[in-house]
Amino acid sequence: MLKPLLLSVLASACLLTVDAAWAQAVDPGIRTVGTPGGIGLPGLNSTEQQLFFSGFSGFGSSSDLSNGFGPRFNGASCSQCHTFPAFGGSSPLTSNPQVNMVGSLASIGARNVLPSFIQDTGPIREARLKRKPDGSPDGSVHPLFVVSGMVAGEDASACNIVQPDFAAEVARNNVSLRIVTPVFGLGLVEQIAETTILNNISADASRKASLGISGRVNRGTNDDRIGRFGWKAQNVSLQIFSAEAFAVEQGRTNMIFPNESAEAPECQFTPVPNITRTVDAGGNITIDLADRATLFMKFSQPSMPHATVPGGAASIARGRAAFETVGCALCHSPTLRTRAEADYPSLANQDVNLFSDLALHNMGPGLADDIAQGRAKGDEFRTAPLWGVGTRAYFLHDGRTANIIEAILAHRSAGNRYYAPSEANAVIDSYNALSLAEQQDLVNFLRSL
Repeated sequence: MLKPLLLSVLASACLLTVDAAWAQAVDPGIRTVGTPGGIGLPGLNSTEQQLFFSGFSGFGSSSDLSNGFGPRFNGASCSQCHTFPAFGGSSPLTSNPQVNMVGSLASIGARNVLPSFIQDTGPIREARLKRKPDGSPDGSVHPLFVVSGMVAGEDASACNIVQPDFAAEVARNNVSLRIVTPVFGLGLVEQIAETTILNNISADASRKASLGISGRVNRGTNDDRIGRFGWKAQNVSLQIFSAEAFAVEQGRTNMIFPNESAEAPECQFTPVPNITRTVDAGGNITIDLADRATLFMKFSQPSMPHATVPGGAASIARGRAAFETVGCALCHSPTLRTRAEADYPSLANQDVNLFSDLALHNMGPGLADDIAQGRAKGDEFRTAPLWGVGTRAYFLHDGRTANIIEAILAHRSAGNRYYAPSEANAVIDSYNALSLAEQQDLVNFLRSL
């Protein structure tokens, strides 16, 4: 009589064990309350406010054929891609603007096929190719779309350049995808002294070494300055970051990037460079469009953390403690400080709560994209800043997940014949060793940022 009862108890115990083993924290999802960023920094003086509002209009300016749009492009304006959760952000969770744009441009004759990796319920993306046809390294952005066939004020019906054959490149595993990141608060990041960055990387050296964490800076190819912008910290200044985006993403050449990506004369409708500075009758030089977009990034306020959402203040506080304990903060440095002598008064002596050391770290083959940029190798990425992560829809460099827990776990990766194991492995092991409640607190903390 006891045997069936004993089996029943054992079976129940096994089920509980299996359920406990598979139980995991839940991503609360996009935080919809609080200050997402994109407004002007508090304390701007009157000059800085004027520059910010000029930058705001420049960042939102739309491109068309008459002002140099294309002939190859990913989007028609900065704000088209930097759209969520506010002007200057990143991808929305649904209604991908790139999908909508292709449909709209088709109505005026544009001839584009939507690549398979651009989906309405997926992130805004750009594509880099890993290798050139001869097998040598590539790594450059290959814009997704072309103006061929468009008739909108100007007539590009004679333009016959074609899109890259992305279907073939995907089949060859030759495409590395990147998603857009928010530009909130980047003026503060630009004003962090190089010595501050280097000293922070050197701090806690023994603990970092015990966990297999190293980290190093990327540097410019010309004057050896420390890079800090882009997925691999490949850009050293906001001005270069902005000018490159106009040239590569919109196809609008400028004073820093004056050459077209495709020079067929039947695809050109404005002199090169498309964006220039002008001088009025009084000798005053206008701020060009790329510079104005730079000013928006320079003076915009970063996303602000929320004290109670999600999970309540106590859970968030416990989560922050766990974030420190397991070692996440060794790379995602909570705060760096701007220099005393900054470009503008409002940027001086400010805490920058970006949760990044701005350094490159080896992330293992699981995240490696086989793209080298500057000194960054194919498995190295800049520590992604976590400020505003609570309002982000997609994560990791390629936007492969909308779930922040999946993004955490993806940091763990064993080595292979090409790349060493991820520097984050020991930290992720510590995260996995947390209780379910502790993991949930940590995730709540991240979504509060």
